Amino acid sequence: MEKRRYYVSVQAKTIVPNQGDAPYELEIDATIDEKHRLERIFHQIDSYDEAAGIQTAFIIPITNWSQENNDGYDYFLKQAYAMIYELGTEETRAHIQQMKILK
Repeated sequence: MEKRRYYVSVQAKTIVPNQGDAPYELEIDATIDEKHRLERIFHQIDSYDEAAGIQTAFIIPITNWSQENNDGYDYFLKQAYAMIYELGTEETRAHIQQMKILK
């Protein structure tokens, strides 16, 4: 499959094909299937993020559930950065290395 350049914001969980479409932090070269896989990872992150928001809204004390939620969020965030690193431009890879998130 043919790869094309995408502009990624992990913070906003967006992947856009045109540089001016949305703010972005990182650049990747990916097939459409790879893009969709990264979008699914972002969706998983959102799921954990929303669950944490529900917990905070009702002021539920920290429990095993909340720790599991944090662990899930961290797992998928690392998965996203690992995939972005794999598909990233040299500048993207250098940025992720500086973050030291993949250790």
